[in-house]
Amino acid sequence: MSDFFSPLASRVRPANLSEFIGQEELVGPKSWLASAILSDRLPSLIFWGPPGSGKTTLALIIAKETKANFVQLSAVESGIKDLKVILDRAREDRRLGAKTILFIDEIHRWNKAQQDALLPQVENGTISLIGATTENPSFSVNGALLSRAKVLVLKALTEQEVIKILTQALAKDGTGKSKAGKIDAEALRVITILSGGDARRALNILEDVLSFATGNKKINPEMIKKIAQRPTLSHDRTGDDHYDLISALHKTMRGGDADAALYYLARLLEAGEDPLYVARRMIRFASEDIGIANNSALLLANAAYEACQKIGLPECKVNLAHAAVYLAKSPKSIVAYFGYNKAAEIVAAKGALPIPLHIRNAPTKLMKELGYGKGYKYTPLEGKSELSYLPDEIKNEKFI
Repeated sequence: MSDFFSPLASRVRPANLSEFIGQEELVGPKSWLASAILSDRLPSLIFWGPPGSGKTTLALIIAKETKANFVQLSAVESGIKDLKVILDRAREDRRLGAKTILFIDEIHRWNKAQQDALLPQVENGTISLIGATTENPSFSVNGALLSRAKVLVLKALTEQEVIKILTQALAKDGTGKSKAGKIDAEALRVITILSGGDARRALNILEDVLSFATGNKKINPEMIKKIAQRPTLSHDRTGDDHYDLISALHKTMRGGDADAALYYLARLLEAGEDPLYVARRMIRFASEDIGIANNSALLLANAAYEACQKIGLPECKVNLAHAAVYLAKSPKSIVAYFGYNKAAEIVAAKGALPIPLHIRNAPTKLMKELGYGKGYKYTPLEGKSELSYLPDEIKNEKFI
């Protein structure tokens, strides 16, 4: 009875690798993971991937296939006290010949002390750790713990994979079987789009839609959109999605692809990114990538920033779109950007070299007597000077 009332995503969760859909490179018949499971020689693992990509399901399958005790903790709700209870039980089970897999969801939310408490137990084999994270483990998991685990990267599910998961759920679940005829392929595709590659969200939408479909009412895309509201756009202003998307926007503008620039701009803004952050990046881009090839680019980018300040969202989206297209289509020059970097390297390497006397200011009689300003030409009136403006030690350096 309890299973009937559990969410659809739990009721239809794959029980083995043959039922698992997606992540073919990771879990396919010839994969390292499949081989390690079959030989029961798994190290501790870190699953890194977006929400709904199969991290928890894979951990459950591994526990079942390897005949290990499976203990699950949420890093949001647990701490060292909970861990101590689990470890005491794992030590006792180990003496009796039983293995324990500890699955920690959102392991990136545990602090350094909490993660450090795992190290000795992972090291001595008391537990096999499977950590799941949506954030880059290079930054969110302690280096010592990371060195004792193998990181497996899960990708966002494709549209075809999510449709297969939904179809499998309809065939597997009693409620789904009874109403499968009411939902067609186009309706499943709409659910897939709205889920954003998150299988759990897709199954939740499907469950909501099935419960709404009473009588002989056909399920259509419009009904689904009303129930699900809008697509889920994965975005964290401090996470990988944030940096990947802003990098994609920058590189597509650099590459001159205005269509791609608009797409990534929309991804950022529709997911809730601060428009002023995007505008600041455009100001930087205007000088870094366009520079002297089109001096108006900096003016436009700055104007876009001011427009965002003045009118805010949602109206300022069009200002940023205007800027993104203009910057993408503009000619590019990196001489100012690379020139400054080279100058900065010289400063770092050689320190504060003496400024040539002839371009130093000479406001006093003594300074004039010491040669300050001597030989300086006011070039707008006197023509080009033959004297070098750079310190003698680097007078032949070229930065642009």
